Amino acid sequence: MNGYLNESNFLMVEEGFTTRDLLENLLGELCQEGEQQAFFVADLGDIVKKHLRFLKALPRVKPYFPVKCNGSEGVIRLLAELGAGFACASKAEISQVQGIGVPADRIFYSSPCKQVAHIRFAASHGVRLMAFDNEVELSKVARSHPRARMLLGITADSIPAAHPSMAFGTTLRSCRHLLEAAKERAVEVVGISFHLGSRGLEPQALSQAVATAQLVFDMGTELGHHMHLLDIGGGFPGTEDTRAPLEEIAAGINSALDLYFPEGSGVDIVARPGRYYVTSAFTLAVSVTALEEIPTEQPGSDGRCDSR
Repeated sequence: MNGYLNESNFLMVEEGFTTRDLLENLLGELCQEGEQQAFFVADLGDIVKKHLRFLKALPRVKPYFPVKCNGSEGVIRLLAELGAGFACASKAEISQVQGIGVPADRIFYSSPCKQVAHIRFAASHGVRLMAFDNEVELSKVARSHPRARMLLGITADSIPAAHPSMAFGTTLRSCRHLLEAAKERAVEVVGISFHLGSRGLEPQALSQAVATAQLVFDMGTELGHHMHLLDIGGGFPGTEDTRAPLEEIAAGINSALDLYFPEGSGVDIVARPGRYYVTSAFTLAVSVTALEEIPTEQPGSDGRCDSR
């Protein structure tokens, strides 16, 4: 154990004691105290199971948890204890993760749009792995963090089968120019990043994304960059009521990686599973203060009850 967790971050319960049992006990205590505020209960054991499942399904992929998905201290400390990395989108998130002792080499400053002050903060705190997808961001990093290790983000336009809602990333046509610009500014590009989202985790889209990344890897290597890191993003399902379970998605990812970035190629693979870890682990308890029952015979009614 690395000492990221302490007893204030969790409550141990007996085997067979469910989240519902815990909620009923807590609600009973809170009702006696007259407390009616909503609250979450997190099953940290569920997060441990999800982590082990992820490592088994994707043995070559290291997870980096996006802090913006859920910044609860217990979650961050648990994932740190399990050895996960962290994808941070701001100075505040970097501070939070480093505040519990996570080393800089386990932090990815993943936002492609960064304030100069935040880039300088990352530089002063040893966080080197960052993302970019345009020349403006590249210039900011070149001026404020010359020791950064950059991942070039590619977008859905580069991946025909991907969902077009991806907001960040550059097109395949622009990759060579950006890689050349990075070389001219002495900025180290070490790999490629993409994020297809939950709608893009189809075998064809995944395969095309990894194939496109391999093309850009070759461009970077040709221009003298030491390309050795691939970020395949997130979008992994957090519940079982989805079109495809993790294992089915992982089979497509593993197949594409084996084809374009086989073991022994010297390329490390990371991903950013967020809701995958926390969706099923959290239960929200709220106080229902009023209940209106709509009679079945009322026009347009389906006999439902509306809570307020």
